[in-house]
Amino acid sequence: MPDPFEDQGGTATMDPSALVRWLTSKLMSHWIAPPSTARRRAAAERKRQRSEAPHRVEYFHQVEDGYSHLAAQLLRPLLEHYDVQLVCHLVTVENDRNLPEPELLLALSRFDASKVAPHYGLHFLEGRKAPDPAQVKRAEQILAGVSQADFPEAAARVGDAIWAEDAAGLEAMAAHYGAVSPAEAEAAIARGTARRAELKHYSAAMFHYGGEWYWGADRFHHLETRLTGYGARKTDGQRLLCPRPAIEHGPLKDNGSLTFEIYPSLRSPYTAVIFDKAVALAQATGVRCVIRPVLPMVMRGVPATMEKGWYIFFDASREAAALGLEYGPFYDPIGEPVRRAYSLYPWAREQGRGTELLSSFLRAAFFEGVNTNRDAGLRRVVENAGLSWADAEPRVGNDGWEEELEANRLAMYAFGSWGVPSFRLLDSQGQEVLGLWGQDRLWLFSREIQRLLRQS
Repeated sequence: MPDPFEDQGGTATMDPSALVRWLTSKLMSHWIAPPSTARRRAAAERKRQRSEAPHRVEYFHQVEDGYSHLAAQLLRPLLEHYDVQLVCHLVTVENDRNLPEPELLLALSRFDASKVAPHYGLHFLEGRKAPDPAQVKRAEQILAGVSQADFPEAAARVGDAIWAEDAAGLEAMAAHYGAVSPAEAEAAIARGTARRAELKHYSAAMFHYGGEWYWGADRFHHLETRLTGYGARKTDGQRLLCPRPAIEHGPLKDNGSLTFEIYPSLRSPYTAVIFDKAVALAQATGVRCVIRPVLPMVMRGVPATMEKGWYIFFDASREAAALGLEYGPFYDPIGEPVRRAYSLYPWAREQGRGTELLSSFLRAAFFEGVNTNRDAGLRRVVENAGLSWADAEPRVGNDGWEEELEANRLAMYAFGSWGVPSFRLLDSQGQEVLGLWGQDRLWLFSREIQRLLRQS
């Protein structure tokens, strides 16, 4: 990794921001590297075996969260198929620097859960609005009082009731399981939230095992794979309970009647993992591909904590490995490197190489550890994109690109997304079919493309 104490001409300097970027990138690159992950996992397993402790999985549930309802449906199967000790907690998600817009996230969870549930063999009713706050409180009173043995079944049944707006069914469960007082429920939620903070996380629908976090149904396959590797599977067969669906490139091909929009960011680890595969999906299926880049969230004023950053970079590495990619080393391009690259994007697009420029930048920053703030690093990006550095260099720092990226951000917010990468699929009439956030939703868009082509 390049020396942070050198400027572009090689003269020794002492740039504090460059030093911080270099140190953080170096530490994170080492920590997320597969050999480091393997060593941490091996150490955790040796410690568990020495103490003769069970495989302990902790789960953190938020009643009004759509993703939690999907995760709750996996609790009983987890116990049936794996030799684990399951400890369940109730939590709330607070408006803080980790999740600055929790209400938007809850709304997304309802819509998103309804879309992915059938593909995971789970259920969530479509078109759900926010559940009745009184029913949420009642559900919390029920779940706060149930035993750990009863929680898996109770969480799924209570969730079914509140999402179906079945007040009578909820009261029947209160009669069956019992219900604690509102104060006792609040205390239980406070304990669960504190336990999650102790383990250094901030979200709901989370599983914690052996020092790592697994988010709901979407990361359950990572947890299953790890448990299976430790011999904790009780049942025969290798099929996972909740495997990640594959990205489908066929069999049907489009003639450009459908439009697939990709909203990337040049500082997003998740974008780096999936960008090339998203472009490849469009090319393989024949849909019209439109790239709509946006500024990174942090550069848009959305706060982020170190705790959240460490989780995201590790999770992106784990997701990359599942896709057969060797993620890292990386060199964080936050700030000026991103601006410098975006200043070249309009010109690169005019040359027919705009997508290649973005791909080259993401690969350099997140897979090759290139310092893209230096001219040498940016030149490498430009030339690997099939462009001329002699033509590009005078254009570095140009303005005029900001308005386009802001228009892209507003378009993304308009379909309910505020993070990257986001995707949107439009039909032959230009009407939105699906718009969602997340590199782990590309498989869903691939299936939607095939569904639309079957109907045409």
